Amino acid sequence: MKFIVGLGNPGKKYKKTRHNVGFEAVEELASMWQLSWKKSKWRSETAETMAGGEKVILVKPLTYMNLSGEAVGPMLDFYKASPEDVLVVYDDLDLAPGTVRLRKKGGHGGHNGIRSLIEHLGTKEFKRLRIGIGKPEKASVIDYVLGTFPPEERKQMDEAVKKAAVSAEAWSSKSFDEVMNEFN
Repeated sequence: MKFIVGLGNPGKKYKKTRHNVGFEAVEELASMWQLSWKKSKWRSETAETMAGGEKVILVKPLTYMNLSGEAVGPMLDFYKASPEDVLVVYDDLDLAPGTVRLRKKGGHGGHNGIRSLIEHLGTKEFKRLRIGIGKPEKASVIDYVLGTFPPEERKQMDEAVKKAAVSAEAWSSKSFDEVMNEFN
């Protein structure tokens, strides 16, 4: 069983903000697979399918970004799944806008959603798919990540979201090392 978790904030107010590119990527993957979202008992929306011979669950925690681990931790406990079975898709200030990078593990790098996951999963050992959003030139970090992309960047981000979805899809049938070699 595999879990592909997109990080973001629920509600119209946050749709298409920089902090929600993780949600956008798993929504794109659900669309590619023609899946429907439903609310789960783990304070999340989920979409499920079989891919690569195993069950894959797409997850959008509804706990708000900074509490993402509160949704994902209990879900993994219920399914008796390991953090090694998780791919987390999220925004990264340290990557140029539109850049997509995969890695096997790491720290939180100041990202509160990742910090929450590390705390609730009890490990840094989970896969990550980072989508670069760049750093603010003038705005505060909070205003920047909760802001929307200017039109000239939006097209670039739409392509990055598609690439992230295709990368996550590849993990359903290939090893993570193969996916990193292909998409990094």
